[in-house]
Amino acid sequence: MRLCLAGETMLGREVAKALAHARPDSLVAPEVVEVAREADLLVLNLECCISERGSPWPDPHKAFFFRAPPSAVELLVHLGAGCVTLANNHALDFGREALADTLAYLSAAGISTVGAGADADEARRPAVLTAGGLRLAIVGASDHPAAFAAGRKRPGIAHAGLEAGVPRWVAEAVRGVDADLAVVTPHWGPNMVPEPRPYVRAAAGELLAAGVDLVAGHSAHVFHGVSPGILYDLGGFLDDYAVNPVLRNDLGLLFLVDLDADGPFRLEAVPVELEFCFTRLAEGGEADWIRRRFHAACAALGTEVEEKAGRLVVDLR
Repeated sequence: MRLCLAGETMLGREVAKALAHARPDSLVAPEVVEVAREADLLVLNLECCISERGSPWPDPHKAFFFRAPPSAVELLVHLGAGCVTLANNHALDFGREALADTLAYLSAAGISTVGAGADADEARRPAVLTAGGLRLAIVGASDHPAAFAAGRKRPGIAHAGLEAGVPRWVAEAVRGVDADLAVVTPHWGPNMVPEPRPYVRAAAGELLAAGVDLVAGHSAHVFHGVSPGILYDLGGFLDDYAVNPVLRNDLGLLFLVDLDADGPFRLEAVPVELEFCFTRLAEGGEADWIRRRFHAACAALGTEVEEKAGRLVVDLR
């Protein structure tokens, strides 16, 4: 199986305005779509709701609210998305009505969801997808915000307070499903940090010890290094965010991970550039910057990176 993993995909705000005036497929360069479609399955972090309903979440300290129009689903279909995680700090930006719409729109398009639902059981339930002859279970979880947590009869996200260790429900979700391999995609840690926090590294190790085959994290908006079985942060994929001139959150990677029955064994990372509401393959100095940063981030974790045909390659075994 070849799995494609994309980080923060935010289709609200200025991206939503672009969707109102342009074809959804015009927001991502064809060459990027070709890379994504090399995979048997694309999984991404959808950092917004998809709805025309709802009101902003009533938190005076919350600064950003992201809501995409229904046409955003067409972009996800164009990319070939098979599953999205909604376990993040924007799934409930416009309340529970908008979350319900998001789940309905994605389901109607044949896109599986994890990490959010009508109650805690649904939010925590793995999606099981078959690709490349393997059954892959995917679990979504987020360590923030606790206010978005789904309850016994309350819609919300699959909340996991990872600073205190991996909650038991995550391991139970992985062990309780009939699948060949398990992926957990956690939304963890603060924004705009260049490396994983110590508790994130500890939680990743706990997940592998619990039987997870691949951990694919996000939240920082900046890609981090990788180690066997762990992609600490996928970085960004599509948005309208302001750019930090040092961390360069406008430069990212699209990850292709090869797996067999024993788990992930090879990774290819493809440099991409996030222009304002448009993502294309990175070239020239931008691609060089991405390569240097990825080499350094992986070296800090004891991981070696090779370069082949413009791609960054890591042996995961």
